[in-house]
Amino acid sequence: MERPLFSSCLLVLLLLLFKSLSLDWAWTTPDCTIGDSYLLSNISFYIPFCSLAPGLHLFASCSNVNDLTWTLTALPRRLEALCLQGRVPVLPADVFGRFPTLKLLRLQLGSIRITSGAFQGLNQLQHLFFDYPTPCCLSLLLPPDVLKPLRSLSSLSFQGYCLNSSQNIQLPVSLRHLTLSHSCLTELQELRKLFPSLEPSSPPVANSSLWFPFLEVLDLSANRQLSRAGVKALHGLQLHSLKLDGTPLSTLELLGSGLLHMNSLSLVNTGAKKLPEHVTAYFELHSLDLGNNQIQNIGNDDLSGCHSLEHLNLHANGLCSLPTRFLSALPLLQRLNLSMNKLGPTLAIPEVLVSSNLKVLDLSHNGLSALHSGAFFSLPQLQELWLSGNNISNLSSDVLEGLTWLKTLDLSWNQIKVLERGWLSSLPALTSLNLLGTQIEYFSGHSLQGPQKLSHLWLGSLQPMELYPPWPLTLLSLEVWAESYIQFSVPYGEPFLFLQNLTLQTNFVLLHSRNTTLHFPSLRHLTLRGCSSSVFSNSQPQNFFPQLPFLEHLHFWSDHDGTKGLQLFGMPNLRVLELGDLDSLYESSPTNLEVPLKALPKLEVLALSNLNFRNLSASSFRGLRQLQMLLLNSEWSLRLDSSLQELIPQMPQYVYFSDVIFKCQCESSWVGSWATRAPNTFVYGLEKSICMANASDFSKTPFLSFFSGHCPDNLELQGFLASFTVVLLLIIFALLGCPKWPWLHHLWTLFLAWWWKLGGWYHRSQYHYDVFISCCGQDRAWVLAELIPALEKPLPAGEGLRICLPERDFGVGQDRVDTMAASMESSRTTLCVLSRQALNSSWCNLELRVATYYLVTKPRTFHLLLLFLEPIDRQQLHSYHRLARWLQKEDYLDFPQGRAEWETFWEQLRRRLWETVQERED
Repeated sequence: MERPLFSSCLLVLLLLLFKSLSLDWAWTTPDCTIGDSYLLSNISFYIPFCSLAPGLHLFASCSNVNDLTWTLTALPRRLEALCLQGRVPVLPADVFGRFPTLKLLRLQLGSIRITSGAFQGLNQLQHLFFDYPTPCCLSLLLPPDVLKPLRSLSSLSFQGYCLNSSQNIQLPVSLRHLTLSHSCLTELQELRKLFPSLEPSSPPVANSSLWFPFLEVLDLSANRQLSRAGVKALHGLQLHSLKLDGTPLSTLELLGSGLLHMNSLSLVNTGAKKLPEHVTAYFELHSLDLGNNQIQNIGNDDLSGCHSLEHLNLHANGLCSLPTRFLSALPLLQRLNLSMNKLGPTLAIPEVLVSSNLKVLDLSHNGLSALHSGAFFSLPQLQELWLSGNNISNLSSDVLEGLTWLKTLDLSWNQIKVLERGWLSSLPALTSLNLLGTQIEYFSGHSLQGPQKLSHLWLGSLQPMELYPPWPLTLLSLEVWAESYIQFSVPYGEPFLFLQNLTLQTNFVLLHSRNTTLHFPSLRHLTLRGCSSSVFSNSQPQNFFPQLPFLEHLHFWSDHDGTKGLQLFGMPNLRVLELGDLDSLYESSPTNLEVPLKALPKLEVLALSNLNFRNLSASSFRGLRQLQMLLLNSEWSLRLDSSLQELIPQMPQYVYFSDVIFKCQCESSWVGSWATRAPNTFVYGLEKSICMANASDFSKTPFLSFFSGHCPDNLELQGFLASFTVVLLLIIFALLGCPKWPWLHHLWTLFLAWWWKLGGWYHRSQYHYDVFISCCGQDRAWVLAELIPALEKPLPAGEGLRICLPERDFGVGQDRVDTMAASMESSRTTLCVLSRQALNSSWCNLELRVATYYLVTKPRTFHLLLLFLEPIDRQQLHSYHRLARWLQKEDYLDFPQGRAEWETFWEQLRRRLWETVQERED
């Protein structure tokens, strides 16, 4: 009887030992990139990942995927975009079920068999892509009902796949964009077999899910074998846009296709030699794209059926002239793209009555050198004029006369040297002016007189540039490029009072001798490329940026002196800092990061490139408590100091190493275990990094493999194991000598309780409630009428959830704050019901802060779940920093707006509440 008890105690102790050695699970996933584009919008410049749809932030991009289940298990649940590339034979049912918030899914998995329930649970998926590198064309078999669970799907794309083996695929009624490119499609008739819902056989009825009345875009580009349409191939389909780019299909074939309606037709790079006026007239097209074709001449007769066009693109066709009746034959035309043609050197716009509706005209790269007086007088409604890449050398107000509604003027990359005073006097509505790539050496603010709301200005010269005031007070964005240097002459006041975005690209930024500083009190985004770090040095007699109180993003790529002498003061709100050296081959002295970073308390993103700082230590990051992303790019012989181990619990959520060569040394052996068992940090790039044992070592030794092959085992771990074993034996011998064996029973009970607590598992009797509900007064009626009955409803097993609602369960006369804190602590899960009213409620804010406190101090025993009653931007939770970081790794639920989805949502919520009892904090 005693021996089994003793063995059990020993087994428990050993299990506790192994459990304590593996408390932190790895978020690092080989061949995967995980990140949040909200933190750094241009993160793709540093690390590879697939393109995202607008508005999506948290993403994962994985390559070389062979074991799909293992890869997906290692990814965070809150993903919004997922891209998978590799070789996977089967896509099993419910394989993506753990990603309920997924909105974009891109699959590059080669030849794959897809089961019917593969996309089960992806109720929020909006974009689904099947991609395979062209020109190969793989066979893909889709079950008819595989897309049925995707109730929110908006875009569906097949690229490089042949769907001939599939048929009767049911498209979701929410679908608006369908793409089949680089496929084996030979005629449009085949679409009827693949997607029968594209051809409704009868008018829609209330319960019909197969009727598909409208498709915004049908993209059939790059189907080299598509040469026929077939009789009534698209019968009954209402289509907004049809793309046939790069296909040999004759436009006349479309006349018998059975299309009911089509607004836009794209025929880019199809070899067309004339306008398809018959098709344009038949469908009364509003938009026609004929870019990259061979339409070198247009006659007046070719325009007879084009009167309905609003948008026309004739980019890169070799056009030499326009017919005399061009604009009069297109009375509704609003956008006209004539770029990359041969309309120069003198522009001759055909005469037309002053009633043209043209709003956008692109004449870029046409060899234009001379514009006669009143060249655009016949286009009074014009709002955008693009003249980039021509040979224009002089502009006067007479040339632009009559353009009173013009908002955008692009004159970049022309031969302009001098701007006449008042040349913009006839453009009062101008808001954007682009003069990049010119030869202007002296630019005065007097040249900008005339426009009353000029807000965006681009200046660029192949010569040094000197800038003189006055500047428009409405200026919000300024970008200046110049060879050698840019000199500001600012003798009076604050000329950039409201400027929010500033970009300077040059070698040196100078101030006139009469000036000592520049003032940008409203600046939020500053980009400097090629400039010396002296622009931020307080030791210089001229201080360019003394105070930038609202600056949030600083992108600074220096010249060959790197960040030497860089001092970043007066930027209390800086959120994103990108530092780099443009000359990566220059052997500069090591960079010290401690000085420039010590005055940036709100920094969230730090990206460093080509800085040659050699040694990365903890002293560089002290005080950066809000840092969420650290990115190191293109570093040579980098040493990771052992002092960084002190910062492991406070490491940023994302750490990226891109093209970094480390220094081989055993002192950095802690990096391997940290990167594979980081509790709160995703680490990218170490598994592919190499290291150098000395200056002449170019053998490209794998960084992580170096430790196992050259470094002895961790002595601290060996010492811990030895001491733990000795202490364990002493405890066992002491217990064996104890005359009262009941002590062993008590010890067993204590160890068992510790084990359950360590794992986050508790008996139900230790909790008073299953769920504590936090809500504001405005949402209380909904909570009582809908949420409480749904949660207290008995489960199939017969055991319902015990709910704690303050208004119902708090005793009379009790202190509300103390009772609230105690009730949260004695509940299995805290459920916060959030709405815009809740975020503005002081009591709800207090409950959120208490919940966040318990979440941080008791991560293994406290569970928090957020329920959003309405769409709320994540930035509105930004003040709760710890909670915002947790939201990127844990679950929250969005309440469906349609009542038909409520019952499914209640089941999901109850299941999630029970699952949180068994789950650990990420």
